[in-house]
Amino acid sequence: MYYVTTTDSFTSGWGKARGKTNKLIFPCDTYADALVVAENAENRGDQKRVNIRSTKPYYNAERYLAQIKTRAEYPSWHEKGYFKKG
Repeated sequence: MYYVTTTDSFTSGWGKARGKTNKLIFPCDTYADALVVAENAENRGDQKRVNIRSTKPYYNAERYLAQIKTRAEYPSWHEKGYFKKG
């Protein structure tokens, strides 16, 4: 299992993330899938600090709103080139 983590700069600081940093966590079954999700995240202007991890991430709830986003909820993030630049 791999995890792609990103900081959502658009939603950080307001709404459910008021006063916090919004972290998105995408579980991936394979490293190849994690590479696709990470590339898609990097191609979006609102996603910062994109990382691939092999351990489950933990974020302090006082400082972060951590949201797990599954393939079923966000299938386009797992499609190669979905958010391609240009």
